[in-house]
Amino acid sequence: METTLVNAVFEGGGVRGISLAGAVRAAELACVRFHRVAGTSSGSIVAALVATGYTAVEMKEIIGSTPFRTFMQRAPIFNVGLVGPAVRMLLKKGLYSGDALEAWVAGLLAAKGVRVFGDLPPGKVRIIASDITNGKLLVLPDDIADYGLDPARFPVARAIRMSTSIPYFFDPVVLRQPLRPRKAYSKEILRAKFSYIVDGGLLSNFPLWLFEKDMLEGSPVPVVGFQMIGRSEVKQHRISGPITMFQAMFETMLGAHDERYIEEQKWLRTIRIPTLGVGTTQFDLKPEVSLSLYEAGLAAGQKFFSRWDRRTGKQRTELPGTFMK
Repeated sequence: METTLVNAVFEGGGVRGISLAGAVRAAELACVRFHRVAGTSSGSIVAALVATGYTAVEMKEIIGSTPFRTFMQRAPIFNVGLVGPAVRMLLKKGLYSGDALEAWVAGLLAAKGVRVFGDLPPGKVRIIASDITNGKLLVLPDDIADYGLDPARFPVARAIRMSTSIPYFFDPVVLRQPLRPRKAYSKEILRAKFSYIVDGGLLSNFPLWLFEKDMLEGSPVPVVGFQMIGRSEVKQHRISGPITMFQAMFETMLGAHDERYIEEQKWLRTIRIPTLGVGTTQFDLKPEVSLSLYEAGLAAGQKFFSRWDRRTGKQRTELPGTFMK
C-alpha cells in the first residue's frame, strides 16, 4: 500500500490520551505517516512521542505500564487534613507538582535523542499552552521567544508540562518576562513581570486550525484530527471548600469540550474516539480500562481510514442528515 503523509492534531483529554495511541496504530496500519504534529495537554504528549519516533505499540506499552498516580506529588506537610492542600494551593497555586510528569516525559524523549526543540526538524511539533497572566494562547516553541527565550533551545518536556498543567490540579509554570523599563516619579526603573502558564485546553483543546494556513497556501499534505469524544459518566461533585470547588469547576469545563460542535469540513477529517466514560483526571486507571481505551482508539481509527480518501484527506462517508455523492 502506498504511504501517505499527513499533518496530525491531537486533542487534550487527560489520562484518556492512551486512546490517541490506539488511533495512531490505525494510521500506521493504513500506511499513514506523520509529517508534522500538534497537540494540547495529553495530546501534546502523544504528538511529541510521535515526532521523536515512537510507534503506537511502544506508546501503548509505556502508557499502560506507567502508574499515573505517581504524578500526583506533594510534600507530606501538604497532605495534612484539609488545611495542607489548601495551604499548598495558596503557596504554589496547585494541588500537585508537575515535576514528576515533566521528568517522565523528558526521560522518554531523551531515549530518542531529543531534549530541546532544536533536536527536531523545524516545525515538526507544535504544542498549545495558555498564558493566563496576559490572557493569550501560546503556540510553542515559537511563542516562547516573547519571553526572551530561544525557541530552538527550549526543552520539549517543559513545553509539555505547560500544556498539561491543569489549573488548580498541577502547579502552573511561571515564566519571567524580559525586564522592561517604565517611568515612575521621573526615574527609569525596571519591573519584572511573571507569567503563569497553564493547560492549553483552556483556550484551544483541539487546535485543528494550526495547519489551516498551510492548506490555504496549497500544501499537498492533508490534516487529520484525533479527537476524544463522549462525556465521562455524569457525577455530582461534593463541594466542601475552595479545593473541591476548583476541582469541580475544571472537571466540568474539560467535559464541556467533548460536546462542542464540529463543522462539516472538520468532521470529515477527524477521527472521533469514544472514551468509554473515563474521566480526565482519573489517574488511578486499571490496566484493563487502559487497554480498552487503546482498543477504542484503534477501532475508531480503522473505521476512519477505511473510508478515507488519500487524495482529498477526508472521509468518504455520509454526515448525519446529509447526502454526499
